[in-house]
Amino acid sequence: MAQISMGDSQEVTDEKKVSILVGISKFRELGLLVFIILLCIFIQMRNPSFLTVGNVTDLITNTAILSLLALGMMLVLITRGIDLSIGATLALSGMIVAQTVSAYPTLHPLFAILLGIAIGIACGLVIGFLVSKIGILPIIATLAMMNIYRGLTYTVSDGQWVSAYQMPESFVGIATSTILGINTLVFIAIVIYIIGYYFINHTMTGRQIYAVGSNPESVKVSGINETKILFIVYSIMGGLAGLSGVLWVSKFASAQGDTASGYELTVIAACILGGVSIAGGSGKVLGVILGAALLGILNNALPLIGVSPFWQMAIQGSIIIGAVLINALVKRGVERNNLLKRRI
Repeated sequence: MAQISMGDSQEVTDEKKVSILVGISKFRELGLLVFIILLCIFIQMRNPSFLTVGNVTDLITNTAILSLLALGMMLVLITRGIDLSIGATLALSGMIVAQTVSAYPTLHPLFAILLGIAIGIACGLVIGFLVSKIGILPIIATLAMMNIYRGLTYTVSDGQWVSAYQMPESFVGIATSTILGINTLVFIAIVIYIIGYYFINHTMTGRQIYAVGSNPESVKVSGINETKILFIVYSIMGGLAGLSGVLWVSKFASAQGDTASGYELTVIAACILGGVSIAGGSGKVLGVILGAALLGILNNALPLIGVSPFWQMAIQGSIIIGAVLINALVKRGVERNNLLKRRI
């Protein structure tokens, strides 16, 4: 009798642990938001200039490009893919657009933005073809294309920079202008996120993207066109990388061959912090926004409180590892909860 009682007690304890993990999965974004607020309070106590209007404005503006790329990367990760070429795509798009506006100073900034997006979509379509049609693993395909796109950037530029004095003021002004009183970069990011939220949560294609990542085997039987979904996902990622290339060059008033080198890792980190699973099938728009915001805050605040650059990298890495561990535990808890429900 005692053994049965102990077994029952252990089962109840396990069920409680599972229910806690399930609860965390439902309110994960709220927990991340609370952590960000507490972090901001701590930093403000260490340096009162952190929450000044000027610094917060710079922080939000600097995070806008990261958040755009993180949205696209979220879609890729949901399908169990990855895109290591986005930094190179960003650089290629930025360089071609910078050279174009330098050659045609009267070109309207909107056409420059559309050109950047078109270049990015073309790059994304190539990767989509390699992954979905040829069957190359996403990490291999995007690693190869990263080197190709980076090489094309140096070839197109002939190893030269395009500096601020070579760009028209109308183009450089994209990053400093405002729309409805909001910085243009931030305004574009807001619009893209509204569209992205609707697309992911309220369209059939959005639901199919989650289905492809959740259970690839059942997708083949359910009639979902996986090839089309992968083309769409990598095209969106490419388009956002192309758009970010234009915004990046406008913001920093400089186009270089090594622009955004290694930036893809920062984007992936933002997604992981936001709760997107590398194993595919899960991720929320709000989580990605908060993940990008957290990285933006760390990049902005750690120098303000005198943290060494070496420690900054270590702190960011520790937070990412913590987020991965939480994601793994939460996923395990949800799976065990589903298993318990099936048994009942």
